[in-house]
Amino acid sequence: MKKVNGHEVITLFEKWSPKRYAMEGDPVGLHIGALNRKVEKVLVTLDVNEAVVDEAIEKGATLIIAHHPPIFRPLKGVLTDTPQGKMIEKCIKNDISVYAAHTNLDVAPGGVNDMLASLLELRETEIVEKTYSEQLYKLTVFCPVSHADDIRRVLAQAGAGAIGDYMGCSYTTAGTGRFTPTQGAQPFIGSVGEVEEVLEEKIEVVLPSSIKQKVLKAMLGVHPYEEPAYDILLLDQRTNELGLGRIGTLEKELTLAQFAEHVKSAFEVPTVRFVGNPSATIKTVAVLGGDGNKYINAAKRRGADVLVTGDLYYHVAHDAEAIGLNVVDPGHNVEKVMIQGVANYMTTACIAAKYDVEFIESKVTTEPFTFI
Repeated sequence: MKKVNGHEVITLFEKWSPKRYAMEGDPVGLHIGALNRKVEKVLVTLDVNEAVVDEAIEKGATLIIAHHPPIFRPLKGVLTDTPQGKMIEKCIKNDISVYAAHTNLDVAPGGVNDMLASLLELRETEIVEKTYSEQLYKLTVFCPVSHADDIRRVLAQAGAGAIGDYMGCSYTTAGTGRFTPTQGAQPFIGSVGEVEEVLEEKIEVVLPSSIKQKVLKAMLGVHPYEEPAYDILLLDQRTNELGLGRIGTLEKELTLAQFAEHVKSAFEVPTVRFVGNPSATIKTVAVLGGDGNKYINAAKRRGADVLVTGDLYYHVAHDAEAIGLNVVDPGHNVEKVMIQGVANYMTTACIAAKYDVEFIESKVTTEPFTFI
C-alpha cells in the first residue's frame, strides 16, 4: 500500500464530489492547513468545532473532511480568544488540515441526498432541482487506418463516447487523406516535397466539457501524425445533469402521521415536526438535506406528496400549507449520514487505489438542540 499526502486523498475524493458541483458562492475546498503533508488517518465529520479537533488529535488524524464549511463567511481576523479562532489555532498547532465538501456533496451521485433517500427506502429516485450540467462537445479526428483502434481505445479510456448507460460510443467514416510534407517536416508517412495519399478513418465521439483536455491529451499521445487533424465542435445538448434533492416513491402508501414516524426511525432522531393533515396519503416523497426552504415549490412541481427537509421557517410552512405540500422537518443534523457514507466510500476508493489511509467516523455529536 502506498503512503500518500492530503492532495492525493482529496484528488480521489473530488473524482466523486468535484468542487464544480457546488452552488455558486459556497465556500467548499481547503479551509485550514495544507494538503502537501503525509496523511495516514482522516476524520470524517458533519461539523468542525473544538471537540471535533480534539477528537482528531486523539485519533492521530491529520486531515478532517467535513460537510459544513467551518469558515462560511470571510474572516476579518483569527482571534484565538474566540471559539472559532481557538479551533483554527488548535488545527494549525497540530498540523491538522480541514477540507469542506458542502453542496457539491449534496449534488454528487451517491452523496448526501442519495444517502438520505436510501434511508427512507425511496425507489426510482430522480433530482428535485437541477443545478448543474455540462456543455457537450463532439471531437472529430482523422488518422491512418492502422492506428484507428488505438485512438478509439484511448478516447474511451479517457471518458469520451459515454452516452447514457453506454460507453466507448463512436462513429467511423473511411476516406482518403492528402498532404504534402514541406521542408523541416518529419512525416510519419510520406516524403518531403511529395504529395501523399493515405487511407484514413474519421472518428467522431462526444464528450463533456469537464474532460475535454484529458481526452485531447490522450488522443494526441497515441496519434502517429506530426500534425494531427481534428475538430472540436460545441453542441446544443448538455449532459451530466445533476442537482439538489431526490424524489422517489415508497413501497406502499402511508398516512402523513405514519410517514413522520418512519422519518424519525430512519434518521434516528427523537422528534420531527410536520405540516399537513396527519391522515393525508403519502406515496411520492422528496428529500433535501439541510435547509430546503427554497425548494418547496420545486418539490410540489415534481409531484411530491411530502418534502422532507430541515430548518423549516414559520412563513415557509404557511406557504407549503397554501400550495398543498406536506412537509416533515427532522432537523438539519440528519446530514450526519454523510459521516459513515463518506468514510465507507473513501475506504473502498483508497483500497482500490492502494492508498494506505484510514478513515475514522467522528463520534462527536454536533446537534446543538436538546429535545424534551
